[in-house]
Amino acid sequence: MIFHLLAVAAFLVPCLAIPTGTLHPRGPSQCGQYTSVSTGGYTIYANQWGASTGTGSQCSQIDALSGTSLAWSTTWSWSGSENSVKSYTNVESPMTRKPLSQYTSIPTTWSWSYSGTSLRANVAYDTFLGSCPNCAQAYEVMVWLGVYGGISPLSDNGYPPTPVATPTIGGTAFNLIKGHNGNVIVYSFVAKSTTTNFSGDLVAFYRYLQANWQLSSGQYLQTLQAGTEVFTGSGAKMTTTGYTIKVN
Repeated sequence: MIFHLLAVAAFLVPCLAIPTGTLHPRGPSQCGQYTSVSTGGYTIYANQWGASTGTGSQCSQIDALSGTSLAWSTTWSWSGSENSVKSYTNVESPMTRKPLSQYTSIPTTWSWSYSGTSLRANVAYDTFLGSCPNCAQAYEVMVWLGVYGGISPLSDNGYPPTPVATPTIGGTAFNLIKGHNGNVIVYSFVAKSTTTNFSGDLVAFYRYLQANWQLSSGQYLQTLQAGTEVFTGSGAKMTTTGYTIKVN
């Protein structure tokens, strides 16, 4: 997260795996500020929480669902306040809030592309943790797969930020940026090169922080999302051709 504390929704349900199914066709486009659309256990949230900081519009839609693989897209044009986030349109799936120690793996894949003019945006997983299932957020852990327009994560050591570490996790090299958003500690793993076909285990990022940055295994995973933080640009389209995730 950048320059904001994201308002999120999480679902406490016992089912962890997304059911398989047949191919579902393209769904209707949604263009409201806080609209959502669901299919096959996935929900896409428009989440245009920063729209008042600029001028523009954004729409998103489900393109297809094949088994557990979701295809979705969002189109947008935003101007004004280039350092302010306009939206975090994202996909979320059911999970039970548990301590990190109780997760064995969270395998995920994500194939995506971006087009547009003068883009300032990212493509990132965004997760929040707290000391109990419904406690105040204490940590935010992000995994940035793509960065456009020179935007940066929150940083405690200025901008452009200086990485506090350069880990390789699951075969992908990252710069780790540490920052704060109020009382929330923010760890952002920023891929050193744009990673449009990602395959990894999100638990590996938490284990790295536990081993190297004193993140407690007793912290509860409260929210798990994947999407694009949008600042400014025109004629933009972020297309996901395949997204999967399973919480174990």
